Amino acid sequence: MYKTIAESIELVNGLKRELFAIDSQLVDIVICPPFSALSEVVELLIDSDIKMGAQDMFWQEEGAFTGEVSPSMLKDVGCQFVIIGHSERRQYFNETNESVNKKIKAALMYGLSPIMCVGETLNERDAGKTFVVLKDHVHNGLVGIDAESAQKIIIAYEPVWAIGTGKTATPAQAQEAQKFIRELLKKLYNTSVAENIRIQYGGSVKPENAAELMAQPDIDGALVGGASLKSDTFSAIIKNASGVKK
Repeated sequence: MYKTIAESIELVNGLKRELFAIDSQLVDIVICPPFSALSEVVELLIDSDIKMGAQDMFWQEEGAFTGEVSPSMLKDVGCQFVIIGHSERRQYFNETNESVNKKIKAALMYGLSPIMCVGETLNERDAGKTFVVLKDHVHNGLVGIDAESAQKIIIAYEPVWAIGTGKTATPAQAQEAQKFIRELLKKLYNTSVAENIRIQYGGSVKPENAAELMAQPDIDGALVGGASLKSDTFSAIIKNASGVKK
């Protein structure tokens, strides 16, 4: 819940200047503005390689659901991606694996690429339940989704204890969790599908740690929070990540 329309325009224009020379073959860039700025931002992206997503959506096409936004509305305004099940949605708005699953299916039906967030709290990590939580989120988030559709989904591992706290999972901790997710996907589908699904890391990603995180074999990208609110830090993360060879 950041950025007015004017501030969003300023940020996007700054990103376009900073990232003008970035090779789109090396890195995919997606920004997810607040709903109020989507229609303005999409106009600025027409001549750029930056794509647009939304921060959430409801699973119904239309109806008496005051305050909600449907997948067709997002598609209509120009979104290609949508974040689903972010830890803040789970924490503050009672998002569940069941609602995440419904939203993912609806997003796929309307041609949106879901970014499904999974991850444990500090208490869960301290209790040794990281893998239990990840299995719960992944398995139940993907119920009823076939192998072909699953490859259109991006999974974002966001350890809740590292979001907005300044704490970051070490590259080894992040890799361990993301490898576990990859192995889950192999069991749910097969090796080929698991390798084709992009798994991102999210949690206090900064220019200083982006390259080291992206160098891990099972980290395919970053879900960037606070550092995406300034064009210089977000573009620095992208530039640092684009130089990583896998």
